[in-house]
Amino acid sequence: MKVIVIASQKGGSGKTTLAAHIAVVAEEAGDGPVVAIDTDPQASLADWWNSREAETPLLSAPTVDTLADELGRLRQAGAGLVVIDTPPAMTASIDAVIRLADLVVIPVRPSPHDLRAVGRTVEMVEEAEKPFLFVLSQVKGTARLTGQAAAALSAHGPVAQAFIGDRVDFAASMIDGRTIGELSPKGPGAAEVSALWNQISGSGGRQRKKKAIMHAITH
Repeated sequence: MKVIVIASQKGGSGKTTLAAHIAVVAEEAGDGPVVAIDTDPQASLADWWNSREAETPLLSAPTVDTLADELGRLRQAGAGLVVIDTPPAMTASIDAVIRLADLVVIPVRPSPHDLRAVGRTVEMVEEAEKPFLFVLSQVKGTARLTGQAAAALSAHGPVAQAFIGDRVDFAASMIDGRTIGELSPKGPGAAEVSALWNQISGSGGRQRKKKAIMHAITH
């Protein structure tokens, strides 16, 4: 089982949207069962899931204090992937979540303010000695600033080759518990998310039965 933590000190970076989209595209790719966990007190990811008609991904709701035990139960039950959303604050509780990650995904908007704010997130991840990946999000077309941001970030760590565009459909799909790939499966946004997951996963996974996972979550 792999644990991906989405973390960024900067609010508005698209963490929850990215967490939801990664969870869904990973499930579709056969890397599940996928379990989403929301550690943000605003509970935006949980609200998205509660609006969702599809049965997958699954949702678990441990506290930060019980997260390690919950991950152990999910691993024993056969989960393929856990995606954890975090609040936009680098606190001791977020540090505890990061230390449970196999990979930390750091969404960054290509703006000077976001680039300046990313340092504390990177420091926390490096202190935990966890691998991480920058993902440029809310990218506007082929703006020169996007290339400059990618170059600046690459001096500090790996940057995903797939950029996530600034598309209205990302927000529109999240309103009723869907993703951009479910709203417009042949659109460019769906292709961006799929390309990102291909880079993160490295290879396709295998589908596992989810019955044991659901039992682990509800007991």
